[in-house]
Amino acid sequence: MKIIKAISVLALVMAMHSCSSMKVAIKMEDGTDFSKYKTYSFLGWQNNSGDLLSEEDKTIMYDAFVKEFKRRGMEFVDTGGDVEISLFIITSEETAFSGYNDYVGRSYIGYNYHPGGVGSPTGTYNNNYKTRSKLVGALIMDVFDGKNKKRVWQAFATGTVEKKAERRPKTMPGKISAIMREYPVKAK
Repeated sequence: MKIIKAISVLALVMAMHSCSSMKVAIKMEDGTDFSKYKTYSFLGWQNNSGDLLSEEDKTIMYDAFVKEFKRRGMEFVDTGGDVEISLFIITSEETAFSGYNDYVGRSYIGYNYHPGGVGSPTGTYNNNYKTRSKLVGALIMDVFDGKNKKRVWQAFATGTVEKKAERRPKTMPGKISAIMREYPVKAK
């Protein structure tokens, strides 16, 4: 369960901070009537995962969620909402590789490949590759029924984290919106 939560959070964080595409997966409890939920409250960041974010990033994310729930006709309450939202985030540094080989002056003779043609290797080639590190993240959003405390919906988003903090106020709300597009109550 902890591993699933950790993976889920990593996915959401990546999605929210990314200039590149993100992936969102959801899980919903069958038979849940989401139209009965009129208020929501935040349970906060699980397992202190919010410590991975700056206060500014947390505010941007919080404001984006508030806007999305408001668009669905739901009202924020400090505690005891019809649904209670918990967030969990994971980040990790990964190395990305890219490469190419430019076979210049090569030819094919018959069924066999001969560099530079028959008898003499006259062609040249270059093997090139690049490495770069990137920060990836996941965010898991759990939505619990406020009365029975059972999880009724979960979003798991993954993507590349935007390293430039000045871009995050522009990119994060779009990522939150993409996650909330999957929420069972559509925006008005």
